[in-house]
Amino acid sequence: MSADVARAWKILGRLNALTPGDFDAMRTLLGELTGQEPDASVRVLPPFHVDGGRNLRFGRNVFVNHGCTAMDLGGIDIGDDVMIGPNVHLISSGHPLDPATRRTQITTAPVRIGRGVWIAAGAMVLQGVTVGDDAVVAAGAVVTKDVPPRTLVAGVPAQVVRPL
Repeated sequence: MSADVARAWKILGRLNALTPGDFDAMRTLLGELTGQEPDASVRVLPPFHVDGGRNLRFGRNVFVNHGCTAMDLGGIDIGDDVMIGPNVHLISSGHPLDPATRRTQITTAPVRIGRGVWIAAGAMVLQGVTVGDDAVVAAGAVVTKDVPPRTLVAGVPAQVVRPL
């Protein structure tokens, strides 16, 4: 795992040094980072941060704004037509609650972002969460459980506000 993290940091150094808007170079480095060539419609604005990158998948027509952190050890799958606001955190890993194992173990569970989702500024989606198609996660929300399709969630922890 530490070798993957070190590899990712080298790639991220180059990716985060790009001029915002140099999307061809950004996609080239995202392909190197993830091991998969992203679709020509993918747009990621630096800075962008990941753990290893190999467990991160982008759909088509994805836009990721400045300051996104994607802790991908447990897997992160971003569907087509997704918009991710500035300073969003997608967290697929963590640590056990037990103090005896907290510093020596990592827990993981995938994060799945459905088609057409909008995750607004400063929101956080935690490990094991699926955000259903066409849902909206409000700014600053902390999503700890699955979000049904076509719903708006907000708050800490995020709760369903209304259907869309």
